[in-house]
Amino acid sequence: MSIIFKLLIYLSGAYALLCIYVYFMQSSLIFYPDIAGRELVTTPEMIGLAYQDIELHTEDNIKLHGWFIPNKNAKGTVLFFHGNAGNISHRLDSIDIFHRMDLNVFIIDYRGYGQSEGDITENGTYQDAEAAWKYLTHTQGISDNKIIIFGQSLGASIAGWLASRHTPAALIIESGFTSVPAMGQRLYPFLPVRWLARYQYNTKQYVSAVACPVMVAHSKDDEIIPYDEGREIFDAAPEPKRFLEMRGGHNDGFMVSGSDYTEGLKSFIHGNMK
Repeated sequence: MSIIFKLLIYLSGAYALLCIYVYFMQSSLIFYPDIAGRELVTTPEMIGLAYQDIELHTEDNIKLHGWFIPNKNAKGTVLFFHGNAGNISHRLDSIDIFHRMDLNVFIIDYRGYGQSEGDITENGTYQDAEAAWKYLTHTQGISDNKIIIFGQSLGASIAGWLASRHTPAALIIESGFTSVPAMGQRLYPFLPVRWLARYQYNTKQYVSAVACPVMVAHSKDDEIIPYDEGREIFDAAPEPKRFLEMRGGHNDGFMVSGSDYTEGLKSFIHGNMK
């Protein structure tokens, strides 16, 4: 009995240490700014697109970097929030897709990513999104109803947060998760993730509060964020809404899906431009 008791103590201690590790190391489990490096490896010019380097300052005085890619035939502007790894220079394929739809594109790196300054926090990423919105609406003078907010993966939650506080022409959620606690519980069912979570990124809640048309795009083949997460977000969204079923993995689904993806986005976007 003493051996069993000691074993239980050791196991309990190991479990407690694991919980402590998860609690304090969450940022390193969520944010990956150094994957593929923070250096900008290319620019839109490399694919034949003119662009402007943009410097923004947030309410808490963090300097951000972004690109504004104009389109002379622009029918609207996409405000692009990327996922949790890499930087804006790794999103040229997506930028090119939107440009071919006769749209301007504005994409930023969050604080701590790419050439943007600062340390990454959840609230900080929301302030970054607000600064990007103000740049388009105040500096560029673009009307709210000419802006489509688009977010991939982690960026989907940031996009949802921003859309719940403004009224853009439309919101597009691609490969998003419902919330960090819910997603964490899927990945670590043996841990009390909902109690340990220091980050929320409650995409489902944000999307339920928007006052604009919503498209949710997700692949059944997504190996990182399950398809059911996308369906839950879609179910929470108010009408009008549309679901776009993709093919392929988490990071290449938009390319694997090909014309089904591009035509689906184009139809939704142009159908909601005023």
